Amino acid sequence: MFDPTVFDNLKVAIENQVYDLDNIAGQILITHRVDRLEMAVMARVFALQFTLVSGGGITAEIRLEASLKDLAAELLEQKGENPGCALRLRFYMPVQDIEAECKAIEQKLLELWQPELPPTQTLSFLFGEKTVSYFNEIELHFNRKINEEQMEDLPDLIDHVMQTLEALDGLSSAD
Repeated sequence: MFDPTVFDNLKVAIENQVYDLDNIAGQILITHRVDRLEMAVMARVFALQFTLVSGGGITAEIRLEASLKDLAAELLEQKGENPGCALRLRFYMPVQDIEAECKAIEQKLLELWQPELPPTQTLSFLFGEKTVSYFNEIELHFNRKINEEQMEDLPDLIDHVMQTLEALDGLSSAD
């Protein structure tokens, strides 16, 4: 019989809650899904991207990653190891006024999340475009792994992601 890993259990819990927001509550629209086994490094990756149905197109991503070391520690029941998964939260949105908008985004994320590590914002643009709009990939970093002990925190985490989408949408429409 298959014994699900920490990764599998967290993936299913996140999946169920996010899909309920799409299919039952109708608050979001899931736009992309990744469920991958990275054969080159024997790692697992799961990600769901979604937008608010009533929003301006800003995308959130909840990403779960498990390395070979974490998977092996769990499957081989290695003593002294604490298997878990890396959790990454990303938000994707356009910006035009880099200085003002990125500073406002950073302040809003610090206010909402109070993270131990500062969020990163990576900007890119399409060369040759006449109107200069930058694509902003915003990532919140967590300095610890999660496991089944944080399962009951997932609804609050997802609610916080929803609040962040609404806040970023508010910043975007204020321009």
